[in-house]
Amino acid sequence: MSMYPEKICEMYSRMVNERANWENYWEEIAERILPRQSETFLTYGRNLTQGDRRNERMVDASGAIALERFAAVMESMLTPMHQIWHRLKPSNTDLARERDVQVYMDVVNRILWEERKRSSANFQSQCFEGYMSLGAFGSGVTFIDGHNNAGLRYQSVHLSEVYFDTNFQGIIDTAMRRLTMTGRQLLQRVDAGRFEPLDSETERYVKGKMDEKLTVLHLVKPRENRDPERMDGKGMEFASYYVLEDRKVLLSEGGYAVFPYAISRYVIAPGEKYGRSPAMTALPSINTLNEQKKTVLKQGHRSVDPILLAHDDGVLDSFSLKPGALNAGGVSAEGRPLVQTLPVGNPILGMEMMEAEKAVINDVFLVSIFQILIDRRGQTPPTATEVLELAKEKGSLLAPTMGRQQSEMLGPMIERELDLLSKQGLLPDMPEAMLEAEGEFEIEYESPLSRAQRAEEAAGLFRTIEFAATYANVTQDPGAFDWIDIDTAMPQVMEINGVPAAWRKSMDQVMSEREGRNQQAQQAQMIEAAPAAAQLIKAVGPNVAG
Repeated sequence: MSMYPEKICEMYSRMVNERANWENYWEEIAERILPRQSETFLTYGRNLTQGDRRNERMVDASGAIALERFAAVMESMLTPMHQIWHRLKPSNTDLARERDVQVYMDVVNRILWEERKRSSANFQSQCFEGYMSLGAFGSGVTFIDGHNNAGLRYQSVHLSEVYFDTNFQGIIDTAMRRLTMTGRQLLQRVDAGRFEPLDSETERYVKGKMDEKLTVLHLVKPRENRDPERMDGKGMEFASYYVLEDRKVLLSEGGYAVFPYAISRYVIAPGEKYGRSPAMTALPSINTLNEQKKTVLKQGHRSVDPILLAHDDGVLDSFSLKPGALNAGGVSAEGRPLVQTLPVGNPILGMEMMEAEKAVINDVFLVSIFQILIDRRGQTPPTATEVLELAKEKGSLLAPTMGRQQSEMLGPMIERELDLLSKQGLLPDMPEAMLEAEGEFEIEYESPLSRAQRAEEAAGLFRTIEFAATYANVTQDPGAFDWIDIDTAMPQVMEINGVPAAWRKSMDQVMSEREGRNQQAQQAQMIEAAPAAAQLIKAVGPNVAG
């Protein structure tokens, strides 16, 4: 059943009122650490002056720098540019062993990777914007759509123009986006078939606003009373409505098989739908740092250009501060200075207090965690075990915060990508066995974060090998190594460390090389033993013949 435009507008008004407190909060954060996005939450519908200065309230840039580094941490640990950070596998473990299914999944995974790398997709830059929004405001929104029916297109949607809702399980399944377009742009969408033809009254209204901004609402929500037999939008899981808010007129109704928005939240508080961000945690330190810097700047000005204290006897009325000036009467007859500087306090203490606040901000934005494996210049290179231990520590610290991004952002995004590429005919035919299993698959993440989380397994193996080596050296008994199945362990260690599959040898290759080494060893032993055998035969030969 379709929704009436009036109901959609009422739903929009409710969503706007529900998050009024959030927008005040976000505006304050934007002013402090993301000034390019300030004045966007509270000024919607008014023309902002392009290129105007919006950083008047940001005295210290440490918070802004930490936010950018946070986004870089998220990108490098979740969606690194030069690495395939996930793979697909069938949900059915029996299917996962079949060669044709493995090949199919590898091909599909490679297609996803290549499509994201296309310049037209704009994946990496839009992901980075989403991570910036996540760090600043606690929620990031990305819209995934097809690019001219020949690939994918990603768009980071600013939080000021999108509202969302959750189902009974707390999963985001509804999004209301507020779009602005001129009357001319709206009519162009009608001509392109994106919107339905307008009735005469609405068309006259829009033509009277050709260069003025109009508000169009785009609602995506689960479709009620879906008819799975239908092939149009009314047979899809999610309904899509475009409404001209000014006139409460339905412009278009369609649908999506998969929710088109990937919306992630950093952390959430009980009873809240919108996420809370690292910036919210660090805001007291950011505000304190701003005030501290104001004080230190004043101290610095007074130290460099000090306030002078002079004796009030009229002698120093013409006192000059020019270099090389001669000021008669500046000292008493006894040589005591009659002019002194006003004490300005201890700037060093102020700097130390600022450094303490910067450390808190860096901790909150994960910057200090990201430096676990760096800053070892001049030190002895870490051993393999030490590297794995450090990676394990990083993974354990990042897992609670980044695991949500895999479930709320990356998982839904991959499902949407596969749906679009399948409809565009860019995926290979699915093997018969997978068709029978209805194509169900799972996502296995292979990002640096995932490998860091699994580093404990490899670190445990290395600790065990070190113990076994120590035991063998002390007792001269190599029996401890009998417990280690190195043929099973090595492929998994290489996978954890991110060794590309093309660089790994198959078990057949390994066994073939071992057999070759054994044959060479046997031949060497035979050659080495040949002279002694010949002498033995020569010595016993006559006796044997007799």
